[in-house]
Amino acid sequence: MTRRVRIAILGAGTAGLTALKEAQRYTDDVLLINHGPYGTTCARVGCMPSKALIEVAHTYARKDWLGTAGIDGTKGLKPDLQVVMAHVRTLRDRFTAGSIQIAQDLGDRSIRGKARFIDANTLEVDGETIHADAVIIATGTRPIVPEAWRAIGDRLVTSDEVFELVSPGQRLGVVGLGPIGVELAQAFAQLGCEVNGFSKGSQIAGLKDPEVNASLLAALGQQMSISTDVEVSVRADGDGAVIDDGKRSVAVDWVLAAIGRQPNIEGLGLDTLGVELDERGMPAFNPKTLQVGDLPIYIAGDVNGQRPLLHEAADEGRIAAYHALHPEADCLMRRAPLGIVFTEPGAGQAGLSYSDLRESGVVVGKIDYSRQGRAVMAGRNAGVLHIYVDAGNARILGAEAVAPDAEHLLHLLAWAIQQEMTVDTMLHLPFYHPTVEEGLRTALQSARRALSKRREQPDLPLCRPAIDWALG
Repeated sequence: MTRRVRIAILGAGTAGLTALKEAQRYTDDVLLINHGPYGTTCARVGCMPSKALIEVAHTYARKDWLGTAGIDGTKGLKPDLQVVMAHVRTLRDRFTAGSIQIAQDLGDRSIRGKARFIDANTLEVDGETIHADAVIIATGTRPIVPEAWRAIGDRLVTSDEVFELVSPGQRLGVVGLGPIGVELAQAFAQLGCEVNGFSKGSQIAGLKDPEVNASLLAALGQQMSISTDVEVSVRADGDGAVIDDGKRSVAVDWVLAAIGRQPNIEGLGLDTLGVELDERGMPAFNPKTLQVGDLPIYIAGDVNGQRPLLHEAADEGRIAAYHALHPEADCLMRRAPLGIVFTEPGAGQAGLSYSDLRESGVVVGKIDYSRQGRAVMAGRNAGVLHIYVDAGNARILGAEAVAPDAEHLLHLLAWAIQQEMTVDTMLHLPFYHPTVEEGLRTALQSARRALSKRREQPDLPLCRPAIDWALG
């Protein structure tokens, strides 16, 4: 007997669960199929447990500054990594509970098993045949681990496993310094571990702007050893491991592999769909609608590799479900790109990154946070902010930043970019004193000078009949 449903969703992560909620706005005839753990990558092994660890680490690291500011006794503070990791897991379990409950509440509309395509409308799940009018693939990703490294056994840990460590060893080697790698590397360094980080390229944390990247390398270099532009080998050594980058060998207690993630598409039977697959076995899809060819199949979230971030996965779940149920509808506009790395100082980008910019017709507004007033007061004065501006119309195109409270600065910039604001319209907005946002105003003023543009009026908007704050 074949089970028939209007829409089948493969994967109970952020993209899958958001697709479920969007689909339920139109129909209850939805089936959720999940293989592997429940709880979403973000809540189980990603953004939430990592930020729980980072919050403890960043707060503990403030003791050094407090000691210089006249607070006695800070040298007596000592981290207990075993207790810290237990705290992280407690919060992690709290965050995963909600998404697990969503799947459980579906009853027989949620099944556990590995789905395989028989054809574009037919799935086989552990011997059961399911016919779906549309299918959403939201199966997520898993960490990449070179086969040769597996020889060191449990001394090798991925970001999916790190939070299960009961009492991490004091000597850590982090291979891969993308956003995940730098966040965890700094957190363990701030908690007293000896950390050596290794990057295949010269850029870390996803930054593309050379000056911005250099500022983060300088800040992190005060807490750990960093080697860039290196290829490494890993081998067992007694109870630990040795990482060799061709220039030096480092003995560590454990290795964190953070060299990227790969899509969970093995065994899905994508080769039965009659569409061309790339070298990873991934089918081509429309980046706006997420539809695979002209098939009633959509691919959403981290698995498609477009924008592997929670808020983007959620949006893609909405897009996939909407178009699966409304295949003739106009495509939905994506939000302005926003990526944040929760180091201290924070890092990230909004809108276009440095590598996205055209070769001419763009000016850069800059602020050096080592001299910014509020940052100096807080002992957090490190980093730079670059704002990229269209030289023709003064519209803000993007930004990259390493700065205190970068998560908030980049949010403001992403909103402004999506609203197609110009340098002048942003400078008409209020900036309170003293705040780190004043640094954003400094960067905007720098951009205006780079535009060779003089103010035609004070940095205040013209009066409008509709609203006048002076009158209340």
